[in-house]
Amino acid sequence: LLTIFIVPIIAVALAVFNRRMSRINRNIYKGLANYTAGLENVLSGMRVVKAFANESHEQQLFEDLIQEYRSNKIAFYRTMGTSSSFNYLLMRSINLFSLIVGAYFTVIGDLTAGELVGYILLSNVFVGPINKMNSMIELYPKGFAGFRRFKELMNVEIDIEDAPDAIPAPAFEGRVEYKNVGFGYEEDKKVLEHINLTVEPGQTVAFVGPSGVGKTTLVNLLPRFYDLKEGEILVDGTNINRFTLQSLRRQIGIVQQDVFLFNGTIRENVLYGRLDATDEEVDRAIEQAKLKEVIEDLEDGVDTHIGERGVKLSGGQKQRLSIARIFLKNPSILILDEATSALDTQTEKFIQQSFDELAEGRTTFIIAHRLATIKNADRIIVVTEDGLTEDGTHEELLAKNGAYAALYKAQFK
Repeated sequence: LLTIFIVPIIAVALAVFNRRMSRINRNIYKGLANYTAGLENVLSGMRVVKAFANESHEQQLFEDLIQEYRSNKIAFYRTMGTSSSFNYLLMRSINLFSLIVGAYFTVIGDLTAGELVGYILLSNVFVGPINKMNSMIELYPKGFAGFRRFKELMNVEIDIEDAPDAIPAPAFEGRVEYKNVGFGYEEDKKVLEHINLTVEPGQTVAFVGPSGVGKTTLVNLLPRFYDLKEGEILVDGTNINRFTLQSLRRQIGIVQQDVFLFNGTIRENVLYGRLDATDEEVDRAIEQAKLKEVIEDLEDGVDTHIGERGVKLSGGQKQRLSIARIFLKNPSILILDEATSALDTQTEKFIQQSFDELAEGRTTFIIAHRLATIKNADRIIVVTEDGLTEDGTHEELLAKNGAYAALYKAQFK
């Protein structure tokens, strides 16, 4: 009876210790994620770290992450050691108790030798499953904690997805309409409100205005990086929510100020614009982006590895590569978001020529702070906290002597 009584105690102890180790393991996985992210930040931002002479600061941050991971690991193994020792002591106590009590009853004649052996074997039957559980005490919490973290990630709701009746988008002509559009990142604070705008196919429209008024947000609504709170956006007369995300985004090309390049070759990064493109199409896109002369100076040509995020290329070369990617993609609608603001004047002028060629025949949206880069746009729209306040050509807006004229004079006085 005492043997039967001890077995549940061991089972309860295992459950308690396993629960604690599962909780510690969840912290270990979170710490490992922070450690990996910190390592990636340090390696990819190595030049920035060196430029600001912040090696000691980054080293301290890195040591803190390692210390957190180490502390969780120590807590895990301490708990596992306590659990294993406690359970081992109880199980050996059962065996010792069985031998002592069985021997006593055998000596006084209440048990035969055969009954003693049977009694000991029976007690081992109770202890056997506990031994198995104890041997898995490290594997089970690790696996369970990892599964729970995986499940949490898989259960994250998708913010933007295809409508149940979504259809593939046809080839766009490029007419874009914003109808009473409203959007905010927070429920009680709107960035855009009552936006109405129509852009004809092939038009180049530039958005200018102070930072933080929603210029980038306005164009990011077009490829559905965010869903509208109010109103609708139409492309060629059809609500963009009717199209599948993939078919919609394949016809929209985006060039940003912060060019993201993958760790690979120039060819692989250009090919990302359209994965099924031929070598001839890749070469043509490279030539259109004025990237060929850069490649000719490289030993391995288009097969040159550019490093993490294109670290081996200059800012202008990165931008040309991103332009080549868009030439290869050949979208109907083009978005240029501060694409030349980080470049020097000479490089900017050169890149601007590529943009002019890229925008030819496409509906193009440009976001710019340097007004000299958008003087030739078909329309210039001033965006302020009050919405779209001015709309016209460069000459028309200067003649109005309003917000655009004030911005222009501030830059060129």
